[in-house]
Amino acid sequence: MQEPTQRVADGVTTTDAAAAADLIPDDGIVPTSGLSAGPKDIAHELAASDRDLSLSVPASADAGFVADTELPNADALDLRYPFSAWPNLKRAINDGRVGFVDDHLSVVEQSVAQGYFGDPDVALVEALAVGEDWLIPTTAVGGVPGFVAAADEVIVEVNEALPLELQQMHDTWTPSTPPRDPIALSAPDERLGDQFVRFDPDKLAAVVRTENDPIAYPFRDPSDVERTIADNVVEFLADELAENPAFRERFAFEVGIGSLGNEIAERIGDLDLSDREAVYFGEVAQDGLLDLLESGTLSAASATALVLGENGIDKLLDRPELVADTVLTRSMSVSNDPGLIRAFGVVAINTAVEVDVYGHTNSSHVRGSQLLQGIGGSGDFARNSLLSMMVLPSTAQDGEISRIVPMASHVDHPDHDVEVVVTEHGVADLRGLTPDERFEELVGECAHPDFRPDLRRYGERAAEDGGHMPHDLPSAFDMHTE
Repeated sequence: MQEPTQRVADGVTTTDAAAAADLIPDDGIVPTSGLSAGPKDIAHELAASDRDLSLSVPASADAGFVADTELPNADALDLRYPFSAWPNLKRAINDGRVGFVDDHLSVVEQSVAQGYFGDPDVALVEALAVGEDWLIPTTAVGGVPGFVAAADEVIVEVNEALPLELQQMHDTWTPSTPPRDPIALSAPDERLGDQFVRFDPDKLAAVVRTENDPIAYPFRDPSDVERTIADNVVEFLADELAENPAFRERFAFEVGIGSLGNEIAERIGDLDLSDREAVYFGEVAQDGLLDLLESGTLSAASATALVLGENGIDKLLDRPELVADTVLTRSMSVSNDPGLIRAFGVVAINTAVEVDVYGHTNSSHVRGSQLLQGIGGSGDFARNSLLSMMVLPSTAQDGEISRIVPMASHVDHPDHDVEVVVTEHGVADLRGLTPDERFEELVGECAHPDFRPDLRRYGERAAEDGGHMPHDLPSAFDMHTE
């Protein structure tokens, strides 16, 4: 099939956003494109309506700024799955006004297809172009192929503000329902399919023309602490590249989304890669990666979405060919596939809320209760990477709270999945260490010096009762409560 030059193919009728929104049932199950490609005009019309809505919205991680801001404000959401990035939705979840299911991004398409939340009514998708039996996503593929296949109907927002050239970066192939063969991808820059998400033409319920500029992710300038953490990461990786034979020919890495992750991505350019090929195989491509692609440091980047700040969006709109020629955006079932992460030998670098003295890591819930965002793809990469790194400042609230703690208040990544921890104070390489040795490495290298005496006293109390991984349960959460 040839690349389309029209936004809406001949024979496809369009309607307005309000009319399209009226087609969505009041209590509909509405799998939704998201990340940087969430629906905007139709989500706004749903929120502005006087209907008594109670929508369940599985999405490609977050559902986009408009959907995850205006729908909770209008009390139009009953359930969201599987990730929360925007403040209004997080507030509604933590207040108990919206139900939320956290999950690994690698299984989202499969969970929706298997009807975990009921049979999907309408897939709501932002697209670059649409025909009677196909669509092309905008800046993210995410769960769209699986959502469109599972839903009874499809409603499409065609966003004409985005360059049509971006279609060249998409590979929308997604695996079938199990049992199935392993994904036959032999390199991060290899294609399995094309840019089209195909569907039965009887599913197409409405098409709406829109023109919405991309919404910038709120990256902030890194703090001095975060710059020091990035220094420590790069210094550690330089030694690892020199000593680990797995990186002799290729260095593949992934970084979590956020200001610290973006700073680390940019600093990868400081590594002496010699003759090694450097590739990105991860979940999102953010601003720092575009800089590496532009400089030639990276030969390719594979992700499920572009998630860009203002600088990245300027590059996207001014030079779409840079992105189209060097980035592959895939179904999240491929970008986060455990088998591919393992096969490509990915170094996973993800941020954490807190890490305990044995390496158990909390990535999602402040004080064990308040949702921050969700596990996202960090579990997919931490469990299956060649090298799993967790990075975080050693303290929070202006140094009043230690983020290296006796016992994690919530565990997303057990100690088995955490091999290296990095703070501004140093690097704890936990590979091959016993629990006692992990304790000493984490406290001695990563904890803030002001909190090391308390942590060591905790270790002494815990050791009185012995055990393989000693804990003093009566005082395990004192650092969280005092």
